[in-house]
Amino acid sequence: MSRWPVAMGLVVAVCCAGCPSAAVDPVPVISPEGQSKLRPVGRFALRTIDGQWVNNESLKGRMSLVVMAATFDTASQAQARFLKQVAHSHKPRINALLLVLEPPHHAPLVRSFAQALQLPFPVALADADTMAGRGPFAGLHHVPAVVLIDRDGREVWRRFGLVEAKPLSDAITAHDPLAGSTTP
Repeated sequence: MSRWPVAMGLVVAVCCAGCPSAAVDPVPVISPEGQSKLRPVGRFALRTIDGQWVNNESLKGRMSLVVMAATFDTASQAQARFLKQVAHSHKPRINALLLVLEPPHHAPLVRSFAQALQLPFPVALADADTMAGRGPFAGLHHVPAVVLIDRDGREVWRRFGLVEAKPLSDAITAHDPLAGSTTP
């Protein structure tokens, strides 16, 4: 009897166990009473791949879309492209940030990823707490994932899995009337 079917089954089970489904519904930030619950984003300061810093203060004053991604994940690549499309269509009304959940020694790979996709917004490597889901975006350590932060630095919307450009744009418009109704 061949061991290949068993071995391949184990590989598939292990590899897919942590994969988020692309069909996951949005996770609303809603209180039990049905009112939007605005959660302040935890304090953070992250160095971008071009040596700059992005932090809570640098995002204030505009709606901000933060995408958690990984260079090895094809859904993350698609999510980065959707973020690029939305950032372009809502420019200069929003901030965009790609937060890569990989260790610091992956910086050259992350730079190549950002260059290949020609990303016009900051790209940063996550710190250890963020990668573990304990960082400023509590509970988010899956890729891709998207967080929408309001002008005052509070999380107003999050989604696990791939989110196309139109739902991203719709979320901005729904949570910030000043963002306009531009749709990619």
